[in-house]
Amino acid sequence: MSNNNPSFNQNKPNQNFIAIAAVIGVILLGIIGYFAYQNSKANQQLETTMSELDETTKLKAELEAQYNQALTDLEAQKTTNQELNAVIDQQKADLEQQKNKIAGLLKNKGSLDKARVEIDNLKSQVSQYMAQLEKLKAENEALAGENATLSSEKEQLAANLQSKSAENEELSSTKAQLVSEKEKLSEKVNVASAIKMKSVSAVGQKVKGSGKVKEENSAKSIDQIKVCFTTVENEVVKAGSEKFYVRIINPLGETLAIEDMGSGMLTNKKTGEEVRYTKMEELDYSNNEAQSCVVWAPTNASFAKGEYQIEVYNKGFQVGTTKLTLK
Repeated sequence: MSNNNPSFNQNKPNQNFIAIAAVIGVILLGIIGYFAYQNSKANQQLETTMSELDETTKLKAELEAQYNQALTDLEAQKTTNQELNAVIDQQKADLEQQKNKIAGLLKNKGSLDKARVEIDNLKSQVSQYMAQLEKLKAENEALAGENATLSSEKEQLAANLQSKSAENEELSSTKAQLVSEKEKLSEKVNVASAIKMKSVSAVGQKVKGSGKVKEENSAKSIDQIKVCFTTVENEVVKAGSEKFYVRIINPLGETLAIEDMGSGMLTNKKTGEEVRYTKMEELDYSNNEAQSCVVWAPTNASFAKGEYQIEVYNKGFQVGTTKLTLK
């Protein structure tokens, strides 16, 4: 059965339009809502990004400021102490390394928290460096004070040493003078203790077959030389045995000497020269005049013509002399 109601037929298109319009409206609202959501989300992301950029910029500025201030503070701590300056240069190098590490973290948005921690560590590191430098400076000042004290003590010791050296030089000079005077006095005593000769004589002798001797002055004829001496009184000398050394020097300047016959060497205390002597005579001296003779009679002797010098020594000093001429 057909609906022939004109009003119903006229309203049906309107209803369809309304339904379509409603659907379109719902779709448009959905689209609008989606874009509104996306826009809101984009705004939130933008705000987050801007916030992160602001934080990064802020941290970079804070890092740069702290780093530059730290360099300024460390540089101000430098002195003429090379050891301290080397420590500061090393600290500056360490800070630069730490700064570069933080700068690397700031490039990564996900590492901002780590960057903040490292910046705090940088602050702490700078504080530790300053404390370390203050300690080193205090130690250096203490050492400087000790060095100043030691330098003062050294100067005082040097002055004392110089004074002692001057005193020692003076003492050495005085000692040398005393030694010299002692030696001179000793020499005088030795000279005074040497027993001098009252007389010294020498003769050539010919020994005959009967054992008798006859004085001769012919070099070819004599067999021996006899030297006699007489001492003077000397109260300085302690009584006792005394040795006298006779030296016979031939015309050629040679000392007549044969070791097997008692010849030897003595030191002339006046000249310091070592001289050979012909024969030694020992006698008992009692501070009075004493006489003694020495005979020089070598086997198969051969005496030269000319003048013979005769010397007598006691205690190293020449105490008498005479001459003998053989024709």
